[in-house]
Amino acid sequence: MSNILLQPYEIGRITIKNRFVMTPVQLSYATQDGKPTPRLIEFYRRRAAGGAGLIVVGAVGVDPMRICTAGVMQLSRDNDMPGMKELVDAVHKEGGKIFPQLWHPGAYAKPEEYNGQTPVAPSDYKCKFNRAQTRALKIEEIEEIICNFAAAAKRAQDVGFDGIELVASAGYLIAQFLSASTNFRTDRYGGFLDGRMNFLRDIVVAVKKAVGSDFPVTVRLAGNEFVPNGNDNDSCIIIAKELERLGVAALNITGGWHETLVPQLTMDVPRGAFSYLSKRVKEAVSIPVYACNRFDISTAEEVVIRGDADFIGFCRAFIADPDMVRKLEDGRPDLIRPCVGCNQGCMDHVFKSKPLACLANSDAGFESESASSLIKKILVIGAGVAGMEFALRAASDGSIITVWEKEDEPGGQMDLVSSPPGRESFAELSTFQYIACKNIGVTFDFSHEATAEEIISCVESGKFDKVVLATGAQPLLPDFPKEEGANIVSAWDVLRGKASIGKKVVVVGGGAVGIETALKIAEEGTISADTLKFLFLNRAETPEMLYELLTHGSKKVSIVEMQPKIGSDIGPSSKWIMMTNLERYNVDKHPDSKVISIQKNSVTVERSDGTREIIPAETVVLAIGSRAENKLAEQLKGKIADMVVIGDARKPRKVIDALKDAKEALAE
Repeated sequence: MSNILLQPYEIGRITIKNRFVMTPVQLSYATQDGKPTPRLIEFYRRRAAGGAGLIVVGAVGVDPMRICTAGVMQLSRDNDMPGMKELVDAVHKEGGKIFPQLWHPGAYAKPEEYNGQTPVAPSDYKCKFNRAQTRALKIEEIEEIICNFAAAAKRAQDVGFDGIELVASAGYLIAQFLSASTNFRTDRYGGFLDGRMNFLRDIVVAVKKAVGSDFPVTVRLAGNEFVPNGNDNDSCIIIAKELERLGVAALNITGGWHETLVPQLTMDVPRGAFSYLSKRVKEAVSIPVYACNRFDISTAEEVVIRGDADFIGFCRAFIADPDMVRKLEDGRPDLIRPCVGCNQGCMDHVFKSKPLACLANSDAGFESESASSLIKKILVIGAGVAGMEFALRAASDGSIITVWEKEDEPGGQMDLVSSPPGRESFAELSTFQYIACKNIGVTFDFSHEATAEEIISCVESGKFDKVVLATGAQPLLPDFPKEEGANIVSAWDVLRGKASIGKKVVVVGGGAVGIETALKIAEEGTISADTLKFLFLNRAETPEMLYELLTHGSKKVSIVEMQPKIGSDIGPSSKWIMMTNLERYNVDKHPDSKVISIQKNSVTVERSDGTREIIPAETVVLAIGSRAENKLAEQLKGKIADMVVIGDARKPRKVIDALKDAKEALAE
């Protein structure tokens, strides 16, 4: 691997020591009135210490009349400056550069987070993101907001920030002015694109007048808004050229708005999928350009080597592993803890105004806390993600760790989790854990099924001081009334490729596992990416036919769920995508339906109103949950003085909970 990502590059007058930019994310760690807390400062200090070249913190509010009460940082008042200076100094002490992302939510402001204020926007409309009615800004209000941006920029300069970023993407106020989808004005701030750019133009001019020509002013743009009547990449290029003319120092090119129906950050997005947006902008301007959205190290390197971008924006990757750059410098990218793109702890929390967390890294947001254990000789039963996470953490503290695993490979249920289409990134987590455990000296003993007698003997002989049971879970398989010969299989067997299924399939259980299993089955018989490319390049079929070939497989799939809604256990950032895919793949949904009986060729269900329906089914797939596999725990209870149960063996939950269990078990 070359070191191009580790080479310095300039943004205006400042030198960034490498090509890694930590892009903004709402942490909700600030105080209610927007002051940085020790927790927030330590979070960013830790990323600077890990080698991030430039950290862009945000969002940072600029409007003193509209203060978000959900822990959003502010530079809208002079009394915001002391806390921000502490943040800047902490990052500088670790050798990093830091910009604030100056932000106004506009229509995206949730009234309940702004003391009931009506969101303001370029025009009157109902916002699709928060479903709130907006109020069109008056000219004098627009001029006041422009002044607010300039004043916030000057405060940023005065407290020591190295530059600033203006957010003109994601659907926030500046983006709302730029887009014909939300700007219906007929004055100088509306009309054609040139008029819609005036708000941004005026902000850039006012900001540069406030901070001087040498202070770097950068802008984050949507390379394509991906909303109806929104700006496409050609429009973005026009805006980019104008910003370069105005003296903007760099452009951060991201994807669509929060309300877009094109997935932007979830794990089904291919690595670097939107780098074409920055590539086309880079070809049109001479100032530095960042590429963003779903990058890993290898993809980032390829993009920079090709010259498609000068910097790569990483956000969630830095949340998952603050030492990402240091590990690359050490030549060990395989030891980087991966972001799997699940969004469960980051974006799902952001959209709910909850403090940010991370599935892959339970330390995110708790960097100042220590869960170090006493040095011991520890036996871990189970090499799933909970067992390996505990082993890695305890071994890092100096304990001697042995892991017994009854299967012949590590990962536990991660082969299930990563099996559905678009979920493959989950496997990266268990792969990392195993490599990192081996690197630090953890001993693995595969194909070793533990017994209570053997464990007791090892503890009594002094071979181990502590036992950690991470024995996982097993699928629930209730005994429905069924006709002899009915083909009933578990979702786990389907996901592992161990089940034979017919053409007509009913999946019982409409939670995450049921939906993912249904989508895996529904995708069978659709054309591959290579076939699509071949057919498209040779114009063999129409786009409409190609779409049909991508979405119409060999199976007819139905989902049955007792609850009134399907997918109730899925977070908001992923649920809409899964529900859309159910529609795309023509999966029939039967909520509020209880299985009464299973026949050889059908399933009988009953709704809460007493009506019944017979659904054709050659195969019935059970995806109705799991039970803790804790037989060993019961056998060892009271016989091992220092024993702890973690992960699904304690209680079946999500991966994020299993890793949190492992962290907390260090102190037990």
